[in-house]
Amino acid sequence: MAALVAATLVLAGGCAQEPLGPEAERGRQVYQAQCIACHNPDPAQAGAVGPPVKGSSEDLLRAKIVNGSYPSGYTPKRPTALMQPMPQLASEISNFAAYLR
Repeated sequence: MAALVAATLVLAGGCAQEPLGPEAERGRQVYQAQCIACHNPDPAQAGAVGPPVKGSSEDLLRAKIVNGSYPSGYTPKRPTALMQPMPQLASEISNFAAYLR
């Protein structure tokens, strides 16, 4: 029994994630509330409708979220225009960028 408990603790310890800073944590919360209907809860994975967004630049996030467009010279991962602008999230762009780094 003690060996089973010890093994469980070792395995669980390996799964621990480093805590996010306040800006990234806010970005995570807003992402979970606003984005996972289309994007995957894991931003590194493709969602049902939206592509993976991990590593997206702040310029891309601002253009896509606020204006529904792409930055000049950007080649989209998917050639669709399904995402609607969400200008109400403009104040969260730096938080999204911090979370998606």
